[in-house]
Amino acid sequence: MKFKFEFADLFKLPNILCYLRIAMVPIFLYVYFAATDQFDYYMATAVVIISGITDFLDGQIARRFNMITDLGKLIDPIADKLMQLAMLVALTIRIRYMYVLIIYLVIKEVVSTLTGFFVYKVYARRLDGAKWYGKVCTFLLYAVMLVLVAFPQMEVHVQGILIAVCAGSFTLAFVMYMRQYIIMAIDAKKHRNDEVLY
Repeated sequence: MKFKFEFADLFKLPNILCYLRIAMVPIFLYVYFAATDQFDYYMATAVVIISGITDFLDGQIARRFNMITDLGKLIDPIADKLMQLAMLVALTIRIRYMYVLIIYLVIKEVVSTLTGFFVYKVYARRLDGAKWYGKVCTFLLYAVMLVLVAFPQMEVHVQGILIAVCAGSFTLAFVMYMRQYIIMAIDAKKHRNDEVLY
């Protein structure tokens, strides 16, 4: 499908909120790394929370007031990923063993994406958006990252527990998605379901 763009799209409120979210990424990094006391870490956490609120608002406004644009579809996930990446990088620098979680996350995402692509190309089946277990995994990741950002002096063993909880949610989501892909492939082979989207 061709990308549709009109100059007026630049100034639609949902897209302006996306620009603000992108601008919050360097603000978060500056506040976090320049922090000298607990209040500063709370401020860094507040930046992320405000970013999340604007993410919710831009989607609601776009749908309710018919302001959905191709530009918005492009920059909205970019804004999300930039903030998520900024938090992961910041925590990897400050939190012990955080890099293990990131490596695990990257492997999970790569394998899931390649499997989904394979099922789509071979069996012409694909997922209709994120499933509940994927959303739970994303929620837990953000919740854990927010706690780690807000409380950098947390005991190392507590940090380890939080990271383990995240890893557990990654594993659950991965297993459930793989199960879904297997079901899609079996359905296609046995012609039990003509639906393309699952």
